[in-house]
Amino acid sequence: MLELDNASLSYGPIEAVSGASIQVRRGDVVAIVGANGAGKSTLLKAISGLIPLKAGRIRFEGADITTMPPHKRVQAGIAQSPEGRQVFPNQSVIDNLALGAYARRLSSSALASEIDEQFRFFPRLGERRSQVAITLSGGEQQMLAIGRALMAGPRLLLLDEPSLGLAPLVIKDIFRAIARLRDSGMTILLVEQMANLALAIADRGYVLETGRISMSGSGRELMRDPRVREAYLGAGH
Repeated sequence: MLELDNASLSYGPIEAVSGASIQVRRGDVVAIVGANGAGKSTLLKAISGLIPLKAGRIRFEGADITTMPPHKRVQAGIAQSPEGRQVFPNQSVIDNLALGAYARRLSSSALASEIDEQFRFFPRLGERRSQVAITLSGGEQQMLAIGRALMAGPRLLLLDEPSLGLAPLVIKDIFRAIARLRDSGMTILLVEQMANLALAIADRGYVLETGRISMSGSGRELMRDPRVREAYLGAGH
């Protein structure tokens, strides 16, 4: 479904990602793990079209989207739940979800049906449907960010650090939701510092170190790799 071919990205003179090649098959969960500052979020921004490639190509469902603007990528079927959630703080839960579907131009009845679907998937959002987003807990805001991305009707869902800043029990809830999305057939590209959680649900994983792909394999293979265990899973994992 998605292919990054020898992608390189820079922030001015600073090279953030160098020669990264990644493949995402339809229906798979693919995890990109690595330390803070390794370039993981930069890669997702490039796939969303927020940062231009310095070199390389991006293909989605066989089409070259390297120079496609971000809003066209959403219309093509790519949606992102960003790092730090970035919900619209003074808009209600319902309005945040509705804004996620903006590009689809749904009728009022279809929009209401899609919002109800998110409330079934995240019941806590349904309980807080009229609250403004800034009053939600961190976990609820993360659910809202994922739900807002799903409202775009994506075939590829990009999740950027969904565990960031959340309590352990809430992180478990979020990853259970990601597993349910996987089981429903959603294709997911997941960037995550908590490598143990990401690789446990991933069909395939990539390790990004200082902007370069250093290892790749199935989620299970990477979890068993001594280098990954030592660097990212902790000696007692």
